[in-house]
Amino acid sequence: MDYIKGFTYGWMARKGDFLKPEAKESLRLLQERTGTTHVIFALAALQDTPQSTSIDYKGKHIVDDEELIDMIQYARSLGFKTILKPTVNVKDGTWRAHINFFDLDVPCEPKWRDWFASYMEYQEHYAAIAQATGCEMYIAGCEMVQTERRADEWRQCIAKIRKHYHGPVTYNTDKYQEGNVSWWDAVDIISSSGYYPLGDWDNQLDRIEKIIEPFNKPFFFAEAGCPSRTGSSQIPNDWGLEGDVNLKEQADFYTDMFDKTSRRSWVRGFGLWDWSHLLHEEQDAVNNDDYSVYGKPAEKIIKEFYI
Repeated sequence: MDYIKGFTYGWMARKGDFLKPEAKESLRLLQERTGTTHVIFALAALQDTPQSTSIDYKGKHIVDDEELIDMIQYARSLGFKTILKPTVNVKDGTWRAHINFFDLDVPCEPKWRDWFASYMEYQEHYAAIAQATGCEMYIAGCEMVQTERRADEWRQCIAKIRKHYHGPVTYNTDKYQEGNVSWWDAVDIISSSGYYPLGDWDNQLDRIEKIIEPFNKPFFFAEAGCPSRTGSSQIPNDWGLEGDVNLKEQADFYTDMFDKTSRRSWVRGFGLWDWSHLLHEEQDAVNNDDYSVYGKPAEKIIKEFYI
């Protein structure tokens, strides 16, 4: 597997966003300023609550098919390899890892089979788009921690995706959860979210290596990143952590992550989190405390590593 010099792009893009000239300019700048070779288009469908069984991927909260296809084609015209990653958010703000249902069906209660029926329909829809647009990889979900124990349903989901998409399929488990997925044999590539504390990467890489070794499959971090905020390097997954803007701390995180992972040949790349489709003004980077690296010291560290 080629090393994935990747970045996640377009997260939370709403209908019409990819039609804006700024969105294509942002994608061009991603390539120019970071050396990224793989762009991950991450989509955010919605369900109302963690116990809702209907997933909406056709509303105003998500780009429509035509603009997504156009943007994928534009990315390919720039020379990017493209990866499609349809995932789910919960409208009430609950993190998707808490989507959960009873393991034994109970009358009048929401059921796993109904949720997975909706989820599989969602995945099949975008798997067909990934095939039609020549995407190099398909990511069948992200950080769905409570669902991961439903191995039979996930195997069915992967099988349905493969009816439409004929390239490599992976699933993006959450940080610390690499050993939680019993069905890694059903996918082609193992991936997880690399939000590990600065200074702890060697410990985590030792742990992950032991877990994935029996499967003999490629591995990459489908997400990884850190806000530019004091304290974030120790808990990089906490997007709500309060702290002062700290561009150096974000840069230090990237330096450490790249240093430690580059010593492990089995780590085959990243889908860094994240590059907005509508960038802030570059001069405003000094006041920006989120995951963006645009105009920040971390941007140069990424380009040096990717180039």
